[in-house]
Amino acid sequence: MNYSDCLDRLSDLGHELRDTKFDLESIQKITAALGNPHHKFPTAIVAGTNGKGSTAAMLASILTCAGLRTGLYTSPHLVRVNERIRIGGDQIGNDDFAVSFSAVWSIVDHLIHQKTLEHRPSFFEFLTAAGFAHFARANIDFGVLEVGMGGRLDATNITVPRVAVITNIDFDHQEFLGNTLAAIAGEKAGVIKPRRPVISTCESPEAAAVIRRHALELDAPLLEVAPSRHVSKVRELDGRYTFDLNLEGEKFPALVSPLMGEFQIKNTVAAVAAAMSLARDGFRIPHDAIVEGLRATAWPGRLEVVWDHPLVVLDGAHNSAAAREIAQAVKALWPGRRLRLVYASMRDKAIGEISGILFPLTDDLYLTQPEQARAATPEEILTAARHRPRRIVIQPDPERALEHACSDASSDDVVLVTGSLFLVGAVQRGLTEKRFDLDSLSGRAVGSELPG
Repeated sequence: MNYSDCLDRLSDLGHELRDTKFDLESIQKITAALGNPHHKFPTAIVAGTNGKGSTAAMLASILTCAGLRTGLYTSPHLVRVNERIRIGGDQIGNDDFAVSFSAVWSIVDHLIHQKTLEHRPSFFEFLTAAGFAHFARANIDFGVLEVGMGGRLDATNITVPRVAVITNIDFDHQEFLGNTLAAIAGEKAGVIKPRRPVISTCESPEAAAVIRRHALELDAPLLEVAPSRHVSKVRELDGRYTFDLNLEGEKFPALVSPLMGEFQIKNTVAAVAAAMSLARDGFRIPHDAIVEGLRATAWPGRLEVVWDHPLVVLDGAHNSAAAREIAQAVKALWPGRRLRLVYASMRDKAIGEISGILFPLTDDLYLTQPEQARAATPEEILTAARHRPRRIVIQPDPERALEHACSDASSDDVVLVTGSLFLVGAVQRGLTEKRFDLDSLSGRAVGSELPG
């Protein structure tokens, strides 16, 4: 298959959560038939409700700066599926993607013909196996794996990581992970392996107790890190934070958190703690590599500024915990500036709670709907909303919704695009393909307006 054929096959599998199965049987059979590529390089695994992608990106950047040929596997993607599989920060090329995906597809066909597999694996399982195959073929020195959902039965969790990281735990995907923080933490804690170190930034006492119990049962050394205990002299500059870090006797003065928002401090500390654990495990990771790796980290779609006048910021916050972090960032970073909110959501998210957090921040709400089967319509969002801003504009096309918000904005306004990574991806795609020019917008009316 060529690259285009592979994308067609992926599309036929449906969206990310369609036919989600909580078991490791399929991925284990596929990787075994591929020669267990995931056993050919050491790994770190990162689980959690929010912050796991940012933490994984920081850790991979640190390892790359330390001279290790580092693979990074993440999900979901924003614009191109290639984003999920990277080496040294570079996305997998189309030809390499086709080679790895085709190999997995062929193996699956063979296993189904043999009746070893009853049915085709999920979208995520296919990509995870393809990522492992590519990393093995490329002879990486180390792989950093972001868990897709949960942890215990996630396809990434067939490795035995040299270190596991568990970021903050909150409510999301309750239909799969459970309706209590303890139940969700139990799924996330499934990435802990016997006698392998684990780093936790979990803040919920209920969830943290579950992680401690799992670590104790598996004799896994646990380091719980928290900015309140390890961080001092916090300073903000243009949305990014510097701080002094003292972690297990190691000191890092004026360390820079590479991504915007104070909440990224805890993810930065988690990445540093994981790197230090790997250094103790024999990997050569000097302090300079940690500092430079953080400075070099880029992670799109997380409080990402894409325009200056007005300030246009993209963030894929899609659950209540992330919405609270975004609300805190808005108040801290842009006090007194008028916020225009471009919002969309998948209908399986907690729209009511999220709207109660984000909508009071603005008088100007622009509701839109990315092209996804799971996407809520603007009308469905309004029905679920717990707060209605004074002015509501409905524009189903995400690019037109952003154009409308920028047309209405003064140069000092902040336009925040949030609620879904699918929305962020749609806007990024339009910017990348230059389908609109934010700088040239002036007073266009491109949507219908409702009273608040």
